[in-house]
Amino acid sequence: MKISVVTVCYNAAKTLEQTIESVLGQSYNDFEYIVVDGGSKDGTVAILEKYEGRIRYISEKDEGIYDAINKGIRMATGEVIGIIGADDFYPDREVLTRVAEAFRRNDTDSAYGNVKFVDPEDTAKVVRFWKDKAYDPANWLSGWMPPHIAFYLKKTAYDTYGLYKTEFTCAGDYELMLRMLYKNGLTSQHIPATLMTMRVGGTSSASLRHRYVANMEDRKAWKINDLKPRWYTLWMKPLGKVRQLFARG
Repeated sequence: MKISVVTVCYNAAKTLEQTIESVLGQSYNDFEYIVVDGGSKDGTVAILEKYEGRIRYISEKDEGIYDAINKGIRMATGEVIGIIGADDFYPDREVLTRVAEAFRRNDTDSAYGNVKFVDPEDTAKVVRFWKDKAYDPANWLSGWMPPHIAFYLKKTAYDTYGLYKTEFTCAGDYELMLRMLYKNGLTSQHIPATLMTMRVGGTSSASLRHRYVANMEDRKAWKINDLKPRWYTLWMKPLGKVRQLFARG
């Protein structure tokens, strides 16, 4: 089973090399790595050139993060596609092996795992841990969603039900997973392991603004898919993250 891993980035020279090394260092052999750069000016392109022949990449202007992800998906030739951010990295060398085994063993359309959030400067310091659970479609109504950065989906799902909607600015991942799993009933499998390490960042005020916009886009995600959440669904979604602050994996 070939897996395509996609990174989108812009001016990511500070962290991108660690991301690339964590992907290329995977023990699983049947994968390709695609990086879609938005035309960086900070040395990112020089890093990509350093890995030429081991990764596939483009560097050009895009229309936002979801447009860039769509470019990567169109370039992908794998049966399964996963996304990794330019400041994220795999916690160990067995991530893609676990993903491939989950797809083979369970004959599933998608799979997801746990996520460790770390301090942006001291990546050994865990500040939040997203420990997920077995998939149940009813959990969507309680504000649940799988962690996008630890989510893998078959390419045939994109071919059948479409790519990321570029009118979204921060909740396009939520809309896509809601559309794939809840609306269209695709199957999913939880992998009980940490599949991603993510740096946290941003100020409290920026996070509040981001959360407001995300909540508005969450509501839009249900509406454009002709789905009706419960009255508490979209209030429970951000509250569900609070318990992650007290877990360390």
